Amino acid sequence: MSKHSIREEKTCLNCHHTVDQTFCPNCGQENIETRKTFHHLFLHFFEDLTHYENAFWRTIRNLLFKPAALTKEYLSGKRLSYLAPVRLYIFVSFITFLFIAFFPSNDNEHTEKAAPSEEKFTEKEIPTQKEIEIKAFLNSHSLSLKDKETIEDILNKSDKDYEDFSIADYKSIQQLDSVQKNSSDAKKLSPLKYSILKKIHQIKENNTIEEIKEKFSESFLHNFPKVLLIYMPIFALFLWLFQDKKRWYYFDHGIFTLHYFSFLLLINLLVFILQEILSLFNTFLFVDFVSNTIYFIAYAWMFYYFFPAHHRFYEESRKITILKGIALFIINMFFITVLLTAFFIYTFINLH
Repeated sequence: MSKHSIREEKTCLNCHHTVDQTFCPNCGQENIETRKTFHHLFLHFFEDLTHYENAFWRTIRNLLFKPAALTKEYLSGKRLSYLAPVRLYIFVSFITFLFIAFFPSNDNEHTEKAAPSEEKFTEKEIPTQKEIEIKAFLNSHSLSLKDKETIEDILNKSDKDYEDFSIADYKSIQQLDSVQKNSSDAKKLSPLKYSILKKIHQIKENNTIEEIKEKFSESFLHNFPKVLLIYMPIFALFLWLFQDKKRWYYFDHGIFTLHYFSFLLLINLLVFILQEILSLFNTFLFVDFVSNTIYFIAYAWMFYYFFPAHHRFYEESRKITILKGIALFIINMFFITVLLTAFFIYTFINLH
């Protein structure tokens, strides 16, 4: 029974339906007074906090040490005693990436951008007459001797050697553009390789190495939660493909996936927190040993966890579980690699 005062009016404030008893039969809202004293507000807050805290710690304990227990409990209908799967994942994901954002790795301090050591040249200095443009360009006094030697070396490479060009062959975007413009069609870079090399030079000219690392890190923290959200339905799909379609719904695999990914994020969060604590004692010799031991135990448990979770939830023999688990591991590693590669390319393209 509610501990709050029931309204004398029998019209629901939410949907305007007639309320005969405590709860509205149409929307379920409790028909209580909306204006409360501080005493009622404090008691309500304390009750919610206590209930959430009990459910939270019970959920975390089962998630860490009882593989698939939360999934089985949820699908059996026992839902009020634990955090809902979606709420659990959102909470763990938010806390994990929030901690990582607040405590970034402290590498070397940013270095100042190096001043260009060579005189730059622009496309405006390239002759426009086709029959004399290469010779006139190379005789230009605006080019440094090193630039001239580099360009002549590139233009004189054989077609076979040209395929081995790397970013080290070009000292600037202007040099890359001029070589691309003045080379024969057979020696020109492909549009894709030219675009990649030009993008790399743009990034290098506008950022130091430390700034590039920082921007990649920021992009990773910002977009990686989205990558996980994209991949979870794919992970659940593979589970669905490997199980009996009549016994298991895609929804069941989705709940299993939410709990499993919450577990993975939670382990990474705990490892991160422990490593941050250990970093305060980095002057002691035993810290590296403890740190490596934590990594080994955590990631061994992360790898092993899936097999008992799969075995207990789908109730298959251990042999079948191991075979399916290995197959799913290989398949997921392949698709995760593809997705992360696409994510890396996306980050690279949007880097400035």
